[in-house]
Amino acid sequence: MDNHQSGPLETGASMDYAEHENTYLRFLSMTKWGTMSLVILMIAMAAGFFAGAGFLGGLIIFIVLNVAGVFLLR
Repeated sequence: MDNHQSGPLETGASMDYAEHENTYLRFLSMTKWGTMSLVILMIAMAAGFFAGAGFLGGLIIFIVLNVAGVFLLR
């Protein structure tokens, strides 16, 4: 059986490339901010549990690093 295409390859609906680009950019942004938040959470938990900073010390570290991360990633 021969499988030759004689017509156009795109036979479905036209693609909305601008919307695809926006979706990809939103995905990258959520990945960037989510990764930053999780890394900061791990640092704050390690400082609170293992370094003897306690709950309030870990919370302060979490807040300070989040503010610094937002400032640096913009």
